[in-house]
Amino acid sequence: MSIARELEHLKELVVKMSIYVETTIKDAVNALVERDDELARKVIDGDHIINEHDVLVDEECIRILALTQPMARDLRFITTAMKITTDLERIADNAVNIAERALELNKEPLLKPYIDIPRMSRISQRMVRDSIDSFINGNLAMAKEVIMTDDEIDDLNEKIWKELMGIMTSDPTTITRAVKISYVSKYLERIADHATNIAEDVIYLVGGKIIRHLEPDQI
Repeated sequence: MSIARELEHLKELVVKMSIYVETTIKDAVNALVERDDELARKVIDGDHIINEHDVLVDEECIRILALTQPMARDLRFITTAMKITTDLERIADNAVNIAERALELNKEPLLKPYIDIPRMSRISQRMVRDSIDSFINGNLAMAKEVIMTDDEIDDLNEKIWKELMGIMTSDPTTITRAVKISYVSKYLERIADHATNIAEDVIYLVGGKIIRHLEPDQI
């Protein structure tokens, strides 16, 4: 098999894993919002599938490296794929954490309607999807847009925390539930951070520029 075909197969594996991960985020948050314990358990029980995908992609990358000895951009593509699947696996771990908090929160009275949490979920899902699309298509503009979107997630996380602080201050009996909701918000922020990591790796892959720790206006 030619190196081009090998890399095309590798792309397919990464896309397949990313689709599963994105669905996992959606299901975890829906389990919370819809108070659906069965869906939460589905997310938790399905984590092994993503772990298996992570191992599969790593093994495939190592095989390609050993058999084809790629150079230049092909080599960067393979090593980037390995880093990306690590971020995807960690995204899935955070989704599992959300599902676990959902099981706990679903046992208690609803503290407040979930409004910003679903918004964070939708944005983070889009960031994951766009970061993978930018990798597959070598789209620098899309990768940069993912990085810029991270500020929106940070703002929502801060907004949720301030709102929960107000609720806890006025009624100490809500503290346990409010803290668990703040964990969910934090997990979604971490998901967005991992999507940003992927986008940064894409910028290195396509443009050869390492941008970690740079300010957005320096990208």
